[in-house]
Amino acid sequence: MMLRLCLLLLFFTPLIAQAASINQNVTTATSAIATTSAIESPSQFLGYPLGSWHLRHDQINFYLKQLARQSPRVSLESTGSSHEARSQLTAVITSAANQANLKQIMAQRAQVKSGQPQTGPLVIWLAYSIHGDEASGAHAALTVSHQLSSSQEPWVIDLLDNAVVLITPTQNPDGLDRFSTWANNYTGKVNNSDGNHNEHQQNWPSGRSNHYFADLNRDWLFLRHPETRARIALFHRWHPHYVGDFHEMGHNQSYFFQPGVPKRTHPLTPEENQRLTHQLAAYHAKALDTRQQPYFSQQMFDDFYYGKGSTYPDINGSVGMLFEQASVRGQQQESDNGMLVFEQAIANQVATSFSSLKGALALKQELQLFQTRFYQRKDKHQPSGRESGLLISTSQDPGRRDDLAQVLQQHQILFFYLREGLRQGRHDYAPRDSLFIPINQPQKSLLLALFDQRTEFDDATFYDVSSWNFTYAYNLQLARDVSLDVDTLSSQRPLDAPLSIAADSVAVLIDWRQHHAATVLQQLLSHGVKVKFAAKPFSIMTSAGASDFTAGTLQIPLGRQTMASAPLRELLISLATHHRLTMATVTSSRALSGIDLGSPDFHPIAPIKAVVITGYGTSASEVGELGYFMDQHLAAPLTQVDVSRLPSLPLNRYTHLFLADGSYQNIDEKLARKLGQFVNNGGVIVAQKGALSWLSKGNLLKSDVRNPRAFEQLFATDGMRFDEQATLRARKAIGGAILALDLDTSHPINFGLQGNILPILKNKPLGLLAGSSSFTTAASYADEPLLDGYLATEYQRSFSQTPAIRVERHGQGAIVALTDNLLFRNSWLDAQKVYSNSLYFIPALH
Repeated sequence: MMLRLCLLLLFFTPLIAQAASINQNVTTATSAIATTSAIESPSQFLGYPLGSWHLRHDQINFYLKQLARQSPRVSLESTGSSHEARSQLTAVITSAANQANLKQIMAQRAQVKSGQPQTGPLVIWLAYSIHGDEASGAHAALTVSHQLSSSQEPWVIDLLDNAVVLITPTQNPDGLDRFSTWANNYTGKVNNSDGNHNEHQQNWPSGRSNHYFADLNRDWLFLRHPETRARIALFHRWHPHYVGDFHEMGHNQSYFFQPGVPKRTHPLTPEENQRLTHQLAAYHAKALDTRQQPYFSQQMFDDFYYGKGSTYPDINGSVGMLFEQASVRGQQQESDNGMLVFEQAIANQVATSFSSLKGALALKQELQLFQTRFYQRKDKHQPSGRESGLLISTSQDPGRRDDLAQVLQQHQILFFYLREGLRQGRHDYAPRDSLFIPINQPQKSLLLALFDQRTEFDDATFYDVSSWNFTYAYNLQLARDVSLDVDTLSSQRPLDAPLSIAADSVAVLIDWRQHHAATVLQQLLSHGVKVKFAAKPFSIMTSAGASDFTAGTLQIPLGRQTMASAPLRELLISLATHHRLTMATVTSSRALSGIDLGSPDFHPIAPIKAVVITGYGTSASEVGELGYFMDQHLAAPLTQVDVSRLPSLPLNRYTHLFLADGSYQNIDEKLARKLGQFVNNGGVIVAQKGALSWLSKGNLLKSDVRNPRAFEQLFATDGMRFDEQATLRARKAIGGAILALDLDTSHPINFGLQGNILPILKNKPLGLLAGSSSFTTAASYADEPLLDGYLATEYQRSFSQTPAIRVERHGQGAIVALTDNLLFRNSWLDAQKVYSNSLYFIPALH
């Protein structure tokens, strides 16, 4: 018996020591702060030590509500809901006196952009886990919230007397819950540190992204998702002086905090911002040194792309700071630096959260003065009288203009609508599709960043994209340095003329160039309405007079419809009003020029039923972008089928098959033949990027694909020094550059696109070779393709005048081959028409 007891002691002693060490880590991070016992700690609330299990979003929300009930220092602010209707909460923590005075504090914050001297409290925002599987931050947020709401330590009392602390534990509720469920499912009584264990290897698509598999930490500029829109509203409501952005990185790393690589800071970021970042970094270094936690700074990460949580503040008069903890992705995991333990990761995030608070408080005067000076400049005044600015037009597409206007408004960028049309250069700017944006205004810095254009860089390495220019993303007609009297412009959107359909009307026409035309088309098809599209342009007399219509124009014949005449008219009027869509009515099918309405060049549009392949081997982000496009824009169902189920899928039920970027390595020849039969029988495959390589290997795609390996030979390496390899890797990478495509405007895949040039974002070295008469090249890279951002000259020469969009005919069907993802982050609104055209036009005309 004694021998057995001794053996048990030998076995459990290391585990007991490890547990003691973990508890010591948490205690050290929280500095053994004296607290009010009436306020529950996270562990007391949960009934088990924080970090023992990965938390769900609802548990985090319940705990924040408990703190608000128990502590007079805490109130809660709702910041909207996620796509899956999970409520997002932010804890507002400050002294009881400040809580009673929040209304006046908020009024002071509303004056920040006026540049007036600041007298109110410092505002610090700590935001965690925008990537749902980077969970240490969300857990640390609870410990920080508890200590701030209950601590009696003098520095905490001083902090809350002089500052308002905002704590957002989870910025991606849907992704966090996806990850926590996965990790907890594979957590046992005995922790498994093997990196191959399922606990550390998430299933597709992982918890990093949101409901539509989007990276929410890339959405701060274009605001495609409700989580981001609520976050931006919170930012501008409080306008924090300091923002801590807490993340995780690869498990073989240590701990990172900004500043990032100095040469990769965006030129528009003020130098004073970077000086403050360096000063704050000293506090983080001290906190981690105390914990004997290794760290690094000024490497790997940068401060270039303003669409992230650590950089958006920098262009808005705040100081943003990125933190990256080595990720455990479970309870514990082996790494190059030793055993990673989740509780230790949490403790590190707690430590830098407290160093953020202490550093910001110590630099309160400097942070407030920086923010004041940022908005005090004479060129950041409220626009009045004659101002110089950007004049933009969306060329007959008020839907894109309204989308842009909404984004500008959320960023608090001032703009005006034209009351009357005007001509600038060779372009006409009409009130229904144009905006004027004064340059000199409080949000000038952000405005310049949104429309920033540069193709030369000191360092060609980018953590994210090298360009995000709104001019190209929205495909705008833009005139710079235009002077207008803003007092003659309007801050209100021009009213649309109501649609009326006379009793003798024979048809209703919809200009396909309009952003919401495809949305309305899908609604009509779902109601059983017969719709046709024009394969050629024409002119016809409408109720508004003689009008020109381009190819792609929709025709809804009012006779011989299954839907009764009156309900159809009511439906059309309702859709036009709801989507702010212009429709034209005609009383005769005879055209003034071009095709008549009864011409065989008007093709019927069949209802669609699309499917997309998901799972391992496919790009989750691109699958999600397709899902977002179908669901949020078209309001059409998209069947998602895991690649493992594709062999048994009855493809004859579907009209279209989407293949996003991916390797598709597990798809065999038998399945390739099945897809070939699907196309020959009239189906349409829309494939992009890596999917083209697989289609080519399976002999489905006739075009010759140039894979990434084919581009390697473009770069000379003879005589290269060892320390030059990083520079070469940067030149080879296509992080995200904006290129121009020359369009064949007569091709139905391009109907509705503006002009002869389509800007797209390219982020992968992949292309097609010219040749073959069995398909049509609908778009090619321009002779000088680079519009904005960085692209090595070797790539520029190689892509020049090579195919970018092809449509191959196969039997009764077709394959649409796209060398790029034209839906990139769902922010390229004009380019997305290529997908609408693939759905509605290609089956009828290819």
